[in-house]
Amino acid sequence: MGAKVSRSDFEWVYTDEPHATRRKEILKKHPEIKGLMGHDPVFKYIVTAMVLVQCISFWLLKDSSFTTLFISAYCFGGVINHSLALAVHEISHNLAFGHAKPMYNRIFGMFANLPIGVPMSISFKKYHLEHHRYQGDEILDTDLPTKLEAKLFCSTFTKFIWVLLQPFFYSFRAFFVYPKPPTSLEVINTIVQIIFDVLVCYFCGLRMLGYMVGSLILAMGLHPVAGHFISEHYMFKKGFETYSYYGPLNFITFNVGYHMEHHDFPSVPGSRLPQVKNIAKEYYEDLPQHNSWCQVLWDFITDPEIGPYARVKRQHKARN
Repeated sequence: MGAKVSRSDFEWVYTDEPHATRRKEILKKHPEIKGLMGHDPVFKYIVTAMVLVQCISFWLLKDSSFTTLFISAYCFGGVINHSLALAVHEISHNLAFGHAKPMYNRIFGMFANLPIGVPMSISFKKYHLEHHRYQGDEILDTDLPTKLEAKLFCSTFTKFIWVLLQPFFYSFRAFFVYPKPPTSLEVINTIVQIIFDVLVCYFCGLRMLGYMVGSLILAMGLHPVAGHFISEHYMFKKGFETYSYYGPLNFITFNVGYHMEHHDFPSVPGSRLPQVKNIAKEYYEDLPQHNSWCQVLWDFITDPEIGPYARVKRQHKARN
């Protein structure tokens, strides 16, 4: 459990992020992919059903024992809350109502955010789109772990701790690395979330607020669905900075596993990403890919060649 990672620095490269170039090349050969772009009209109904199911579960679990709450949070509530967080990811790309109705997407993002317990929808969008545009940028891409994280969590045991604490690093890293002033929509998101949390406490008890937040923390840490955080961009094979996963957990995560396809075509909703892969299969079939998010977590923790340092980074350049 004390094995040290072999890397002592990130993988620095001096090329631009690769997906914009791939997108142009693929579209030149397969222009029909443009027909897959745009919002998914069914998506908003799926998300609404998930929010309602989670709210009903608060009422049903309000008098449960701590053991029942913990098991429910890990096996049920956490899965739904993680899925809702990934719904927020889809919404950040305007895939609920389309690019023509950005405010509809922002409002719906706040709605999908409600059972999660903490306001994150608007802030997530503010940082996530730069992760796409400036992938690997040492400042602008806040998906990258910090140098301090990489130095502190550099053994099998400390990487295990890092995975457990991953929800905190993922949620708060951006505010330290690349702070931005809060927007009016973030303030509204926070007010709406506080009102909802107060209502949950009033009708279901304070424990349900803990259940909401605890569900998300559990499902973003050492949990099978949380494997996507590491599988997406950690360098399991030298020279490759984005990876896809094509396993069954895509069914409950809006196909976030199709991550190479998503970065190539962020305007295509998750439900249609398998079609992108099928149409342009010559661009995806021979790339390194993951078959199990559980295996990803195990390999990240135990393999000395993988750790927070195993990320492609680019020096920050001033942007106009």
